Amino acid sequence: MPGAPTRYLGGQAVMEGVMMRGARTWAVAVRTPDGDVEVVTHDVPTWGERFAKVPFVRGVTSLGESMALGFKALSWSADRQVPEEERISSKAMGWTMGVALVFFTAVFILIPALVNKGITDWFGIEGFWFHLAEGGIRLAIFLGYLLAVGLIPDIKRVFQYHGAEHKAIAAYENDVEVTADSAQRFSTEHVRCGTNFLLTVMVVTIFVYAFVGRPALPWLIASRIVLIPVVAGISYEVIRFAAGHMRWWWVRTAMRPGLGLQRLTTREPSLDQVEVAVASLLAVLTAEERAEVTARSTRPGIVGRPAFGTP
Repeated sequence: MPGAPTRYLGGQAVMEGVMMRGARTWAVAVRTPDGDVEVVTHDVPTWGERFAKVPFVRGVTSLGESMALGFKALSWSADRQVPEEERISSKAMGWTMGVALVFFTAVFILIPALVNKGITDWFGIEGFWFHLAEGGIRLAIFLGYLLAVGLIPDIKRVFQYHGAEHKAIAAYENDVEVTADSAQRFSTEHVRCGTNFLLTVMVVTIFVYAFVGRPALPWLIASRIVLIPVVAGISYEVIRFAAGHMRWWWVRTAMRPGLGLQRLTTREPSLDQVEVAVASLLAVLTAEERAEVTARSTRPGIVGRPAFGTP
């Protein structure tokens, strides 16, 4: 109904499509090779709900759920792009994602720790500066990685769907008609983006790891892995707080770097890509939410607010 609080939605770009998560369902919409939009919906797992009101813990469970749903959505979207006889098994896809997780751990956790130890030993850097240097190395690797993969044509397509996801969510949250045309005029930036979360993680690791000090190398590496849930929990609370307080100038200022970084992970989508994102979003709305969205088209003089970051 008009005036009812808008429920925040979350999503993820997949191969030729977008996954959206609602209150009770999650959906994936993709553009198939023959040009149609195919949508599938599933119930949202509820095991994390028991921790929804527990600060820090809810961030870890939310991240776990998001990773699980993201894996399923990515697998389904990949299958839609090839003939059935060419699709890989779920077991093979699981191995692929496992390798990707090991790669992520090695590149963004272990390598920065090892490189930083060598550099700081050489220059005699100690204390908080040791951890700040490691954070800088990790951020440099992260930026280089984004710049490199952004050159791959298929990844560029995913980044366009990432932008389409943000536009569709912005239309929904800014009280305008949720159509491809209305969503297209919004920015591709969004404060709750996973890219913003990852940058927040980069910053939080500096302060969390500072409490560990500088133990021997085996314990240093172990601490980086063991403390991942702690870093994730704190980062989630930071993003959650920022999303609810963007009216404060200092919060907007603090979020600017993360929003700027989204220029590397989003691209301006075409109208047909936004159409896919809108289809996914509408599929996860409850009956009451859908009625409210439908009613927007009948309200005269409705003017949507631009998403934060819109020029």
